[in-house]
Amino acid sequence: MALRDAGHRIVNLAFSLGRPGQRARREAELREACRIAGFELRLPTRPIPISADADSARAGAELTGLAAEAIAELDPWLVVSPGPGDRHHGHRLVAVAAREAIASRGGGGPRWWMWALWGSLPQPTLGTRFDAERLEEILAALSAHGGELARNDYRRFVRARAEMNVSLGAELLFGFGAPAPAGTRFVELLTEVGLRGGRWLLGPPRWLDPEAPGAELTGVEAALGGG
Repeated sequence: MALRDAGHRIVNLAFSLGRPGQRARREAELREACRIAGFELRLPTRPIPISADADSARAGAELTGLAAEAIAELDPWLVVSPGPGDRHHGHRLVAVAAREAIASRGGGGPRWWMWALWGSLPQPTLGTRFDAERLEEILAALSAHGGELARNDYRRFVRARAEMNVSLGAELLFGFGAPAPAGTRFVELLTEVGLRGGRWLLGPPRWLDPEAPGAELTGVEAALGGG
């Protein structure tokens, strides 16, 4: 949302819409969430099954092809996805697809920002600070997913983690002993990597500046385990 406000085009590529019986409902919820968030939405012609009982090898190949096609068409400077260490099987499949699709572009491919939901980021490098107004905007978009929230109200998680990261974020980014950012209400953390010379390198630890979101990569190699 911060990048959107800075004038960047945000395209949400939906790989899957859950199990077959959920797809109509989840597509309607996703369209409404993207409308509220001000994101474009791209849906595959056929949603790819990525449930726990799906054929993981086949799904992974399809996901990689879909991601590579979107990257070739849109030519983004940035891809945002779950990281391969996330414990959710579907998130891991999407993460590996993003990694392989970016790698297929070689060293000139887009930067990759990873998030985690069912686990913690092993190497956070990028923090986004935001206020109560932004949190309400996030929760409004999330609230469009009524069917999912009826099962598990993730709005509580979003708020609680954003508050927790105010205390933990600075030290995870800059080292233990770094002070928490004064006056900050909420923080989200990401891991930034880029492919250079066949190596996945971490971005520098920093707070996001939406007006200048890019930064030179470090020489520190990223640990991209999990798939």
